[in-house]
Amino acid sequence: MKPEIIILGVQLPTLVPLFVFTGVVMFFLDRQFAASSLYNRIWHPALFRTAVFVLIFTSLALLIY
Repeated sequence: MKPEIIILGVQLPTLVPLFVFTGVVMFFLDRQFAASSLYNRIWHPALFRTAVFVLIFTSLALLIY
């Protein structure tokens, strides 16, 4: 895959749209986790959110590269 992609005439690194996509996925996962009261059973919810974001982002990045 090319290291840059062009979106609406703007040249972006490939990881920028992937980062945005991961943010959208995390938004929906966060709402689902909050609705299922998963965060009440987790010691540090912010650390858990960050770890899940990094896990999703690196998994998708490894699939592309």
